[in-house]
Order: sequence, then structure tokens, then C-alpha cells
Amino acid sequence: MNKIPFITKEKAQEIAEMYPTPFYLYDEKGIRENARAVKEAFAWNPGFKEYFAVKATPNPYLIQILREYDCGCDCSSMTELMLSKAVGVKGEDIMFSSNDTPAQEYAYAAKIGAIINLDDITHIEFVENILGKLPETISCRYNPGGIFKMSNGIMDNPGDAKYGFTTEQMFEGYRILKEKGVENFGIHAFLASNTVSNEYYPVLAKELFELAVKLEKETGAHIKFINLSGGVGIPYTPDQEPNDIRAIGEGVRKVYEEVLVRAGMGDVAIYTEMGRFMMGPYGQLVTKAIHEKHTYKEYIGVDACAVNLMRPAMYGAYHHITVLGKENAPCDHKYDVTGSLCENNDKFAIDRMLPQIEKGDYLVIHDTGAHGHAMGYNYNGKLRSAELLLKEDGSVRMIRRAEMPKDYFATLDCFEVYDKLAF
Repeated sequence: MNKIPFITKEKAQEIAEMYPTPFYLYDEKGIRENARAVKEAFAWNPGFKEYFAVKATPNPYLIQILREYDCGCDCSSMTELMLSKAVGVKGEDIMFSSNDTPAQEYAYAAKIGAIINLDDITHIEFVENILGKLPETISCRYNPGGIFKMSNGIMDNPGDAKYGFTTEQMFEGYRILKEKGVENFGIHAFLASNTVSNEYYPVLAKELFELAVKLEKETGAHIKFINLSGGVGIPYTPDQEPNDIRAIGEGVRKVYEEVLVRAGMGDVAIYTEMGRFMMGPYGQLVTKAIHEKHTYKEYIGVDACAVNLMRPAMYGAYHHITVLGKENAPCDHKYDVTGSLCENNDKFAIDRMLPQIEKGDYLVIHDTGAHGHAMGYNYNGKLRSAELLLKEDGSVRMIRRAEMPKDYFATLDCFEVYDKLAF
């Protein structure tokens, strides 16, 4: 897959005059086309809803775009719930999928009418004690344990994950919830991360559909929806083929007909909670080369660092890099592309073959639209960058300003910081 920057070198220079690098740039056209494709891929299911994983890209401007395609919000914390509510997402258009959850967050989720997705069987009593009465609709997160496999091999190890009910606990939990007055039930599972395979959702769906049939038969619980969660990935490397969401939707439809319709459960709604797939390819981090270093290796220092994009430092994750204006130049120089943190893992690329880079060149780091800016932090007193939206007409709008020193010091209001520092 050819990785193409959203902008040219000239456009980057133009933008940087108003919004200095580094900055995140999101492609409105791509976001809309993808959201439309997801909606069409699952249109066969009347109750389908994509609950965008807010944790991936918690920006209200981007969430509002997705809302135009009937997307809801998947939240995992109080502030994500508050953000979703502020954007205008209401009631059961919010899914609250959290773990080790404080009592006040469950109370707030119930107050705004969000669907609560329980992570553990002990949370039944916990939530009941908080609310006094359990909601009419509730979901449970399922973890089958063991190793999750597909035809192309081992995908992940749910048995090592901290999330979800065991198989036995699902049956016990549904019986308890039904006895306590819950009328509508959901099943949720996340068994593998960033799968670049059209097979993942259909394989997961079959496992959950078969579980749903057994749960309804043995507990009498009415299964209202099945949430396939996230896990549909994106091709970070150019040699990978992207997922075909329409093929994925068709694969789920076939299993739905085979298992649920055959069991007389053709009214079950299908939900998804994709963050990376919805937004990942449509965000790029634009940074400028400001230093070069020639020691035991060749280094290019840029004005972004791991506080802007943590994934390479944290996971060793690959993100493709394009040098603007040199897209067709030979990649005949080997570099480590580094940031300025006092940590040796602050590297966007290691031994990466790139065109010759000179100070002042703009570098585009691809596929940063999900779990990019959202994972930012302030180590070394670094400040997070601006987020910009490249609109369909080619104009650029700031959708989050860059942090300033006053933001860094704002929580120190117990000290007389503002009298001592000049902002």
C-alpha cells in the first residue's frame, strides 16, 4: 500500500507559518469516506451502530463528523463520558466499557443513560449498590481465555488479558442479572488487537453468536445486541494490504444468517467499537528536521518527540515516514529519527532507509490518527502539539490548540506560580 501524505511540502510550509510544527493533521475527506463505508458494510443489520472508541482520538470536532454517519461513542472514563455528552451524544448512543471503575463513574454513566458494559461478575453487586437498581439494559464483557486463533495463525492470548467474564461466569452472571430485573442483554468481546485480516470479525462473530444462542436458551435472557468491539486494524507498513470493511461486513452477515437467524434470533443488533480503523489512517504527524548528528550512527533530530507520538517508544511500533518534497528520491540513507526527550527510546525510526534529509525538511509520520495525540503526556515539561483538520475544500482549521506553558502550570494553583512566572 503506497503511503501518501495529505499535503505537499509547499502546503506544509504555508500551514507552519500559522501553526508551527509539530502538528497533527487530519483528513476530513478520508474520515467521511471511511465512515460511510462502515455504515454501508453493515447496513444489512437494521440495529447496527458503530460506537467510536473515544480513547483513540478524543477530539469533539472529529467525533461530530462521525456523528453525521450515526456513530455513537465508546467511553472508558468519566471525562470521555463528559466529552461525549458535551458533543451531543445521548443515552444508549454511549457505551461505557471500563475496568477497575470508580463508583462515581458508574453513577454518572447511569445518570446520562449510557449502556454499561460490565467487565467482571463482581461488578454486578458493585453497580447495584451504587445505583440501587440495575439498568433495564446491560452488557457483559466476555473473555473465553486460552489462545485466539484464525486460519493464519495465533492472533492473541485472551487468557493473559485482564478483561472480561469467563465462560462459566457469563452464564452465572446472566442468571443473576435476570433475577435482578435486567430485561435486555448485550455481549461484548475484544480478543485481538490491530488485525489486518478480513477474517477476524467473522471468526469472532461466530464465537459470540454461538454463545448468544446458548445463553438465551439456558438463561432465558433476551440478547438485544452483540458488540464485536474493536480489533479491526490498519496497515502500518507499506507492504500490508488494508482491510476491506465491506468484505468484513459481508462475512459477519453470513455467520449471522448461519447462527442467529437459524436460531430464531434475527432481531439481534450488531455493534462495533472501532477506533484505529475509523481514524488511524486519516491522521498524520508533521514535524521538522532541526538537527543532524554524525556519531556511531546517523541521526536526524526533529521537533516532535514521544510526547507527541508515544507508540514507537512504548511498543517499538512502526510508523512510515515521508520526507516532503523528496517523495520520489531514492531511500539511500540510513537514519535514526529522534526526538528531544532525555530517554534513548525516543525514536520515531531506527535504521530507517530514507532520502537524504537536511535541516528544515518536513517529515510526515503516517497513520497517527488513532492512539497518537491521545496518548500524549508532559514528561520533560514537553507540551503537546496542535491538532488541525484538513477540510474537503483544502482549507485548514485548528481543532485543538497547542499547549502553552500556562497549561502545564495550571494545576499548580495551590502555589503562587502565576505571580512568579511570566507567561
